[in-house]
Amino acid sequence: MGKKILLLITSLSLIVGCSEMMRNRAAYIKLPPIPQGASYVGSEACGDCHEDYIQESTNVHLKIASFEVPQGVKTGCESCHGPASLHVEGEGDTEKIIRFGPEGLEPDEIAGVCVSCHQAGTHFNWAGSIHAENEVACTTCHKIHGNKNKNLLVDKETALCAKCHQDINAKTYFASHHPIKEGKMGCSDCHNPHGSASPEAGMLKTEERVNDLCLKCHTRYQGPFVFEHDPVVEDCLICHDPHGTVANNLLRQQEPFICLQCHEAHFHAARASNNVATVFAPGDPSNVIAPSDHGFTKSFMTKCTQCHSKVHGSDLPSQSVPGAGAALTR
Repeated sequence: MGKKILLLITSLSLIVGCSEMMRNRAAYIKLPPIPQGASYVGSEACGDCHEDYIQESTNVHLKIASFEVPQGVKTGCESCHGPASLHVEGEGDTEKIIRFGPEGLEPDEIAGVCVSCHQAGTHFNWAGSIHAENEVACTTCHKIHGNKNKNLLVDKETALCAKCHQDINAKTYFASHHPIKEGKMGCSDCHNPHGSASPEAGMLKTEERVNDLCLKCHTRYQGPFVFEHDPVVEDCLICHDPHGTVANNLLRQQEPFICLQCHEAHFHAARASNNVATVFAPGDPSNVIAPSDHGFTKSFMTKCTQCHSKVHGSDLPSQSVPGAGAALTR
């Protein structure tokens, strides 16, 4: 009986939690109000005043035909700006039409207009995305009219993202970095700015593990290996910072310090040598390195990958300690 009550409580908690999540998601998308009594007049009427907008060759929205949209959905200018009859009759009264300028729609209302069409594929998770939660409007990144940039972005992708993510942009100038500033990669190669199934992970383009995204390019580290390195299997970001680091190979710290966060000093670099004191000048105590210091001195001045080069996994067992598991050696 107690188990049934616990199961019921758990189920109710999940239902309430899901309902709350859906309410929060809905808060980021809202259809803007349409002027009462307005009707559709067609894009030709807009051309009387906005001829330059009507003749734009770079605006893909103007190229959408009526047979490409569901029945009843309008195309042309009024697909975004709403019915324009009152706007036309009022000689351009901006209060009689949906407008997107600084004094126009709120971010959630702008999303309501855009998501009415862009609601599948890469835009599916916009409502629950970090950008939506922080009131980033579609027009913050996209400029619809008079724009020749790819995807109608207001600026080049990396420069646009850097306007807000300045701390991340700074990392791309570290000694070790992905080729972003060189133009061989962009932010959208790894991130979906319109939201993903894992918004807490930085809207990464993966439905599962972070590793699955990394392995799309770094396939040689995928394995399978007989002896696996546990942090590698769990998450690449435990050891690597993909945006850039001072250490080589995008490591969060230099060797051997990054290894010593999990592993104690190795026996051949520390323990075995702890039994021997090194004397540089006989009879001079100041030139004697104590046994306990000598091993750690060696370990701190040695890269672990000199011997353990296969840190992502290996098919070789430990050669020095039988049964000790993976050595991750060459």
